[in-house]
Amino acid sequence: MIQVNGLIKDYGARRALNNITFDANQGEIVGFLGPNGAGKTTTMRILTGYMPPTDGTAVVAGYDVVEESLEVRKRVGYLPETVPLYTDMTALEYLKFMADLRHIPNSEARAYETLEQVNLKDRANSYIGNFSKGMRQRVGLAQSLIHRPEVLILDEPTIGLDPAQVVEMRNVIKEIGKDRTVLLSTHILTEAQNICDRVLIINKGKIVAEDTPENLQSKLVGSQRVILRVRGDSDGLDVTVKKVKGTRGVETKNDDTVEFEISSGQDVRPQVAKAVIQAGYELIEMRPVGLSLEEIFLELTQDNSGSKKS
Repeated sequence: MIQVNGLIKDYGARRALNNITFDANQGEIVGFLGPNGAGKTTTMRILTGYMPPTDGTAVVAGYDVVEESLEVRKRVGYLPETVPLYTDMTALEYLKFMADLRHIPNSEARAYETLEQVNLKDRANSYIGNFSKGMRQRVGLAQSLIHRPEVLILDEPTIGLDPAQVVEMRNVIKEIGKDRTVLLSTHILTEAQNICDRVLIINKGKIVAEDTPENLQSKLVGSQRVILRVRGDSDGLDVTVKKVKGTRGVETKNDDTVEFEISSGQDVRPQVAKAVIQAGYELIEMRPVGLSLEEIFLELTQDNSGSKKS
Protein backbone atom coordinates (compact mmCIF):
# COMPACT_ATOMS: atom_id res chain seq x y z
CA MET A 1 0.00 0.00 0.00
CA ILE A 2 3.07 2.26 0.38
CA GLN A 3 5.93 1.93 -2.09
CA VAL A 4 8.87 4.32 -1.84
CA ASN A 5 11.74 4.10 -4.30
CA GLY A 6 14.88 6.25 -4.28
CA LEU A 7 13.23 9.17 -2.49
CA ILE A 8 15.36 12.32 -2.20
CA LYS A 9 14.46 15.64 -0.60
CA ASP A 10 16.76 18.66 -0.56
CA TYR A 11 16.25 21.85 1.42
CA GLY A 12 18.66 24.13 -0.40
CA ALA A 13 22.13 22.68 0.13
CA ARG A 14 20.96 20.30 2.87
CA ARG A 15 19.82 16.80 1.86
CA ALA A 16 17.09 15.70 4.26
CA LEU A 17 16.34 12.39 2.51
CA ASN A 18 19.08 10.52 0.71
CA ASN A 19 17.75 7.89 -1.69
CA ILE A 20 15.47 5.97 0.69
CA THR A 21 13.48 2.92 -0.42
CA PHE A 22 10.91 0.92 1.56
CA ASP A 23 7.36 -0.43 1.45
CA ALA A 24 4.48 -1.10 3.83
CA ASN A 25 1.68 -3.58 3.18
CA GLN A 26 -2.02 -3.77 4.01
CA GLY A 27 -2.65 -5.03 7.54
CA GLU A 28 0.87 -4.08 8.61
CA ILE A 29 1.96 -1.57 11.25
CA VAL A 30 5.39 -0.19 10.37
CA GLY A 31 7.36 1.89 12.86
CA PHE A 32 9.51 4.74 11.57
CA LEU A 33 12.31 5.41 14.05
CA GLY A 34 15.13 7.91 14.07
CA PRO A 35 16.65 10.81 16.01
CA ASN A 36 15.42 14.37 15.57
CA GLY A 37 16.24 15.65 12.09
CA ALA A 38 16.66 12.16 10.63
CA GLY A 39 13.96 12.67 7.98
CA LYS A 40 10.87 11.00 9.46
CA THR A 41 8.48 13.94 9.27
CA THR A 42 9.78 14.97 5.84
CA THR A 43 9.01 11.48 4.53
CA MET A 44 5.52 11.55 6.00
CA ARG A 45 4.76 14.96 4.52
CA ILE A 46 5.79 13.72 1.09
CA LEU A 47 3.64 10.58 1.44
CA THR A 48 0.59 12.65 2.39
CA GLY A 49 1.01 15.12 -0.48
CA TYR A 50 2.01 18.10 1.68
CA MET A 51 5.28 18.57 -0.21
CA PRO A 52 6.91 17.11 -3.32
CA PRO A 53 10.17 15.14 -3.31
CA THR A 54 13.25 16.43 -5.09
CA ASP A 55 13.65 13.08 -6.81
CA GLY A 56 12.45 9.48 -6.60
CA THR A 57 8.93 8.08 -6.47
CA ALA A 58 6.33 7.33 -3.82
CA VAL A 59 3.13 5.41 -4.50
CA VAL A 60 0.39 5.30 -1.85
CA ALA A 61 -2.71 3.13 -2.25
CA GLY A 62 -1.79 2.68 -5.90
CA TYR A 63 -1.41 6.39 -6.73
CA ASP A 64 1.69 8.50 -7.29
CA VAL A 65 2.03 11.22 -4.64
CA VAL A 66 3.13 13.82 -7.20
CA GLU A 67 1.14 12.97 -10.33
CA GLU A 68 -2.03 11.89 -8.49
CA SER A 69 -1.83 13.84 -5.25
CA LEU A 70 -5.58 14.38 -4.89
CA GLU A 71 -6.28 10.65 -5.20
CA VAL A 72 -3.64 9.95 -2.57
CA ARG A 73 -5.20 12.44 -0.15
CA LYS A 74 -8.58 10.76 -0.53
CA ARG A 75 -7.07 7.48 0.65
CA VAL A 76 -4.69 8.65 3.38
CA GLY A 77 -5.42 9.58 6.97
CA TYR A 78 -2.77 11.83 8.54
CA LEU A 79 -2.18 12.63 12.18
CA PRO A 80 0.57 15.28 12.39
CA GLU A 81 2.68 15.72 15.50
CA THR A 82 0.73 18.87 16.41
CA VAL A 83 -2.96 18.02 16.05
CA PRO A 84 -5.01 20.79 14.36
CA LEU A 85 -8.12 21.08 16.52
CA TYR A 86 -10.80 23.73 17.09
CA THR A 87 -11.09 23.89 20.86
CA ASP A 88 -14.37 25.83 20.80
CA MET A 89 -16.10 22.92 19.04
CA THR A 90 -17.42 19.74 20.60
CA ALA A 91 -15.83 16.50 19.45
CA LEU A 92 -18.96 15.69 17.44
CA GLU A 93 -19.11 19.14 15.81
CA TYR A 94 -15.45 18.96 14.83
CA LEU A 95 -15.69 15.51 13.28
CA LYS A 96 -18.93 16.36 11.49
CA PHE A 97 -17.19 19.46 10.10
CA MET A 98 -14.25 17.33 8.89
CA ALA A 99 -16.66 14.83 7.33
CA ASP A 100 -18.54 17.63 5.55
CA LEU A 101 -15.26 18.97 4.13
CA ARG A 102 -14.71 15.55 2.59
CA HIS A 103 -18.29 15.42 1.27
CA ILE A 104 -19.08 12.29 3.30
CA PRO A 105 -22.81 11.41 3.27
CA ASN A 106 -24.57 11.19 6.66
CA SER A 107 -21.68 13.06 8.25
CA GLU A 108 -23.14 13.09 11.77
CA ALA A 109 -23.63 9.32 11.80
CA ARG A 110 -20.08 8.86 10.51
CA ALA A 111 -18.78 11.20 13.22
CA TYR A 112 -20.50 9.17 15.96
CA GLU A 113 -19.18 5.94 14.45
CA THR A 114 -15.61 7.25 14.39
CA LEU A 115 -15.80 8.57 17.95
CA GLU A 116 -16.84 5.09 19.03
CA GLN A 117 -13.86 3.64 17.18
CA VAL A 118 -11.46 5.76 19.28
CA ASN A 119 -13.44 5.24 22.52
CA LEU A 120 -14.77 8.79 22.77
CA LYS A 121 -18.47 8.38 21.99
CA ASP A 122 -19.44 9.21 25.58
CA ARG A 123 -17.70 12.60 25.21
CA ALA A 124 -19.21 13.46 21.82
CA ASN A 125 -20.88 16.63 23.10
CA SER A 126 -17.97 17.83 25.27
CA TYR A 127 -15.85 20.76 24.14
CA ILE A 128 -12.40 19.85 22.85
CA GLY A 129 -10.94 22.71 24.90
CA ASN A 130 -11.84 20.78 28.06
CA PHE A 131 -10.17 17.55 26.90
CA SER A 132 -6.95 16.11 28.28
CA LYS A 133 -3.90 15.71 26.03
CA GLY A 134 -4.73 12.04 25.51
CA MET A 135 -8.32 12.76 24.56
CA ARG A 136 -7.22 15.44 22.09
CA GLN A 137 -4.86 12.94 20.50
CA ARG A 138 -7.79 10.56 20.08
CA VAL A 139 -9.89 13.30 18.48
CA GLY A 140 -6.97 13.93 16.12
CA LEU A 141 -6.81 10.22 15.34
CA ALA A 142 -10.56 10.24 14.71
CA GLN A 143 -10.24 13.04 12.10
CA SER A 144 -7.60 10.96 10.31
CA LEU A 145 -10.06 8.03 10.24
CA ILE A 146 -13.28 9.87 9.38
CA HIS A 147 -13.08 9.06 5.66
CA ARG A 148 -12.11 5.39 6.24
CA PRO A 149 -8.67 5.69 4.62
CA GLU A 150 -6.73 2.71 3.29
CA VAL A 151 -3.46 4.12 4.66
CA LEU A 152 -2.89 5.79 8.02
CA ILE A 153 0.20 7.92 8.67
CA LEU A 154 0.77 8.92 12.28
CA ASP A 155 3.54 11.31 13.35
CA GLU A 156 4.39 10.75 17.02
CA PRO A 157 0.84 9.66 17.99
CA THR A 158 1.67 9.09 21.68
CA ILE A 159 3.89 12.10 22.33
CA GLY A 160 3.06 13.83 25.62
CA LEU A 161 0.70 11.11 26.84
CA ASP A 162 0.85 9.55 30.29
CA PRO A 163 1.46 5.77 30.55
CA ALA A 164 -2.23 4.88 30.77
CA GLN A 165 -3.04 7.04 27.74
CA VAL A 166 -0.15 5.47 25.80
CA VAL A 167 -1.56 1.99 26.41
CA GLU A 168 -5.03 3.12 25.35
CA MET A 169 -3.74 4.77 22.16
CA ARG A 170 -1.61 1.70 21.41
CA ASN A 171 -4.64 -0.57 21.63
CA VAL A 172 -6.64 1.68 19.30
CA ILE A 173 -3.82 1.71 16.72
CA LYS A 174 -3.44 -2.07 16.90
CA GLU A 175 -7.13 -2.52 16.18
CA ILE A 176 -7.01 -0.06 13.28
CA GLY A 177 -3.93 -1.77 11.85
CA LYS A 178 -5.67 -5.10 11.39
CA ASP A 179 -7.05 -4.11 7.99
CA ARG A 180 -5.14 -0.93 7.07
CA THR A 181 -1.58 0.07 6.31
CA VAL A 182 -0.20 2.06 9.25
CA LEU A 183 3.08 3.99 9.21
CA LEU A 184 3.92 5.66 12.51
CA SER A 185 6.91 7.52 13.81
CA THR A 186 7.83 7.43 17.46
CA HIS A 187 10.61 8.25 19.90
CA ILE A 188 9.22 5.73 22.39
CA LEU A 189 11.19 2.67 21.38
CA THR A 190 9.29 0.23 23.59
CA GLU A 191 6.18 1.48 21.80
CA ALA A 192 7.54 0.32 18.46
CA GLN A 193 8.67 -2.96 19.97
CA ASN A 194 5.19 -3.64 21.35
CA ILE A 195 3.01 -2.45 18.49
CA CYS A 196 4.89 -2.69 15.18
CA ASP A 197 5.14 -5.65 12.84
CA ARG A 198 8.25 -4.12 11.29
CA VAL A 199 10.54 -1.17 12.00
CA LEU A 200 12.52 1.17 9.76
CA ILE A 201 15.42 2.98 11.42
CA ILE A 202 16.43 6.18 9.63
CA ASN A 203 19.49 8.29 10.39
CA LYS A 204 20.79 11.36 8.54
CA GLY A 205 18.29 10.83 5.73
CA LYS A 206 19.20 7.19 5.11
CA ILE A 207 17.49 3.98 6.20
CA VAL A 208 20.09 2.08 8.22
CA ALA A 209 17.98 -0.94 9.19
CA GLU A 210 14.66 -2.54 8.25
CA ASP A 211 13.21 -5.69 9.81
CA THR A 212 11.05 -7.02 12.61
CA PRO A 213 12.27 -6.08 16.10
CA GLU A 214 13.03 -9.76 16.77
CA ASN A 215 15.12 -10.16 13.60
CA LEU A 216 17.04 -6.96 14.29
CA GLN A 217 17.94 -8.32 17.69
CA SER A 218 19.13 -11.60 16.22
CA LYS A 219 21.20 -9.95 13.48
CA LEU A 220 22.96 -7.54 15.79
CA VAL A 221 23.64 -9.92 18.63
CA GLY A 222 24.83 -12.77 16.38
CA SER A 223 24.17 -15.14 19.27
CA GLN A 224 21.51 -15.56 21.91
CA ARG A 225 21.75 -15.08 25.65
CA VAL A 226 19.53 -17.33 27.75
CA ILE A 227 18.53 -17.00 31.39
CA LEU A 228 17.96 -20.23 33.30
CA ARG A 229 16.40 -20.32 36.76
CA VAL A 230 15.87 -23.21 39.15
CA ARG A 231 14.03 -23.57 42.42
CA GLY A 232 16.34 -23.36 45.40
CA ASP A 233 20.12 -23.35 45.48
CA SER A 234 21.89 -23.35 42.10
CA ASP A 235 25.25 -24.51 43.47
CA GLY A 236 27.05 -26.29 40.63
CA LEU A 237 24.41 -25.34 38.06
CA ASP A 238 26.93 -23.41 35.97
CA VAL A 239 29.12 -26.50 35.70
CA THR A 240 26.14 -28.57 34.54
CA VAL A 241 25.28 -26.05 31.82
CA LYS A 242 28.92 -25.77 30.66
CA LYS A 243 29.00 -29.54 29.99
CA VAL A 244 26.29 -29.20 27.33
CA LYS A 245 27.85 -28.89 23.88
CA GLY A 246 26.94 -25.58 22.21
CA THR A 247 26.84 -23.43 25.35
CA ARG A 248 29.40 -20.77 26.23
CA GLY A 249 29.85 -17.72 28.42
CA VAL A 250 28.05 -19.33 31.37
CA GLU A 251 27.67 -16.90 34.29
CA THR A 252 26.09 -17.31 37.72
CA LYS A 253 23.77 -14.35 38.29
CA ASN A 254 22.44 -15.11 41.80
CA ASP A 255 21.57 -18.03 44.06
CA ASP A 256 19.06 -19.58 41.64
CA THR A 257 19.96 -18.19 38.21
CA VAL A 258 22.63 -18.62 35.54
CA GLU A 259 22.95 -16.96 32.14
CA PHE A 260 24.60 -18.52 29.10
CA GLU A 261 25.07 -17.96 25.38
CA ILE A 262 24.26 -20.11 22.37
CA SER A 263 25.39 -19.44 18.80
CA SER A 264 22.96 -17.96 16.29
CA GLY A 265 21.11 -20.66 14.35
CA GLN A 266 21.49 -23.23 17.12
CA ASP A 267 19.04 -24.15 19.84
CA VAL A 268 20.48 -26.36 22.56
CA ARG A 269 17.88 -25.37 25.14
CA PRO A 270 16.23 -28.84 25.11
CA GLN A 271 19.60 -30.45 25.85
CA VAL A 272 20.29 -27.92 28.60
CA ALA A 273 16.88 -28.52 30.18
CA LYS A 274 17.42 -32.29 30.10
CA ALA A 275 20.89 -31.99 31.67
CA VAL A 276 19.64 -29.67 34.42
CA ILE A 277 16.74 -31.95 35.35
CA GLN A 278 18.92 -35.07 35.28
CA ALA A 279 21.34 -33.32 37.62
CA GLY A 280 18.52 -33.02 40.17
CA TYR A 281 17.59 -29.36 39.77
CA GLU A 282 13.97 -28.20 39.56
CA LEU A 283 13.83 -26.07 36.41
CA ILE A 284 11.29 -23.25 36.62
CA GLU A 285 12.35 -20.84 33.86
CA MET A 286 14.47 -20.66 30.71
CA ARG A 287 14.04 -17.69 28.40
CA PRO A 288 16.06 -15.80 25.76
CA VAL A 289 17.47 -12.35 26.39
CA GLY A 290 18.14 -10.07 23.40
CA LEU A 291 19.11 -6.50 22.76
CA SER A 292 16.29 -4.09 23.43
CA LEU A 293 15.09 -1.96 20.54
CA GLU A 294 16.59 1.01 22.36
CA GLU A 295 20.04 -0.61 22.32
CA ILE A 296 19.65 -1.46 18.61
CA PHE A 297 18.58 2.11 17.88
CA LEU A 298 21.59 3.58 19.67
CA GLU A 299 23.98 1.19 17.98
CA LEU A 300 22.68 2.00 14.50
CA THR A 301 22.39 5.77 14.92
CA GLN A 302 25.51 6.56 16.94
CA ASP A 303 28.14 8.89 15.49
CA ASN A 304 30.45 6.60 13.52
CA SER A 305 33.39 8.93 14.15
CA GLY A 306 33.22 8.00 17.81
CA SER A 307 33.16 11.64 18.89
CA LYS A 308 30.40 13.09 21.00
CA LYS A 309 27.82 15.19 19.23
CA SER A 310 27.46 18.75 20.41
